[in-house]
Amino acid sequence: MIRKNHLYQLTFLPRVFPVSCYLIEEEHELTLIDAALPYSTNAILNHEKMIGKPITRIVLTHAHDDHVGSLDSLKNILSEAKVYISEREALILKGDKTILPHESPLPIRGGVPKKVRTIPDVYLKDGDIIGSLQALSTPGHTPGSMSFIDTRDQSIIAGDAFQTRGGIAVSGR
Repeated sequence: MIRKNHLYQLTFLPRVFPVSCYLIEEEHELTLIDAALPYSTNAILNHEKMIGKPITRIVLTHAHDDHVGSLDSLKNILSEAKVYISEREALILKGDKTILPHESPLPIRGGVPKKVRTIPDVYLKDGDIIGSLQALSTPGHTPGSMSFIDTRDQSIIAGDAFQTRGGIAVSGR
């Protein structure tokens, strides 16, 4: 885990295929950005306990398997936590890879979940505020990808819209 002010980054498989999720510390609670891998639940909950505040929101950048892996198990344990995702990405969360008429004709790539049972509570739109975070629509990696700007210090969690593993890439290019 790496901590920078009110942001905690948890990284799994850092040398092989790094997968991160983030805990954003608010005054009385935590917001989890992304749900990492299926076996990440205990590590996320252990960090919640270590910080000493409850996770009340699970916010998803996009619906690839490595970002929603522990979503169902977390939602079963944190039943009061609200799940946030863009409306477009909610279709992908259901396993629907259909390209909509206004989208690029390229197929949706990456690990699309096939058995996620969790139904999102809130559909995000560009500009929405979630605690200290502002949602920013950043389609490209997937059609409904979202990034989140912390309004307190302007830091940004970009999901896979920007990555550095194997060289710098924007939306996987």
